[in-house]
Amino acid sequence: MERFCQGEAQAFEVLFQRYARPLRGYLTRLTGQVPVAEDLCQQTFLSLVQARGRFVPGSRVKPWVYAIATNAARDWRRRGKHPEELTDGGELPAHVASEQDGPRDHGLEQSVRRALEQLPEGQRLPILLHRFEGLGFAEIAQVLGLTESAVKVRAHRGYARLRELLASLRAEMNG
Repeated sequence: MERFCQGEAQAFEVLFQRYARPLRGYLTRLTGQVPVAEDLCQQTFLSLVQARGRFVPGSRVKPWVYAIATNAARDWRRRGKHPEELTDGGELPAHVASEQDGPRDHGLEQSVRRALEQLPEGQRLPILLHRFEGLGFAEIAQVLGLTESAVKVRAHRGYARLRELLASLRAEMNG
C-alpha cells in the first residue's frame, strides 16, 4: 500500500490480486447477492484509490480495506430497496455461492445465512469479519471504529444468538 501511495502503479495490481477475491466473498455474505458484491468490490477499490492519501504509513492494510468495503455495503443498504436475485421459480436463492471447493451442505448454508440475517448489524459484522474473513478482534475494531472489547462483546452476543437461532432451526428440521 505504501508503494502504491508513492505512485507505483503496479503495487495497486498486487493489492487487487491479494484482496479482490476475499472482499467479493465478504461482500456476497453481507449483501446476499453476487452481482451487488461485484459492484461493491469495484467501488471499494475505487475508494481505495481515491482515499490513498489518507492511508497512514505503517498501518495494516487489511483492516483498512475491509473498513472501506463495509462502508460501501452500508451505503448500499442505506440507499433503500434492492432488487433480489430470484430463482427461475421466483424464489430467493437457497445459498450464496462460495469460493470453496468440495462437497457442501446447501441446507446448512441456507440455515446459517438466514440466522446471520436475523442478527443486528452490530453483531453480524464482527462474526462475518472474524469467522469468515479471518480478522482478529483488534483488526475488526479498526474496521468498525470500535474498541477491541466492544467488538468482543458484540461477537460474543452474536455467536450466542446465532447458536440459539440455529438450535431452533435444527429443532424445526428434526421435529
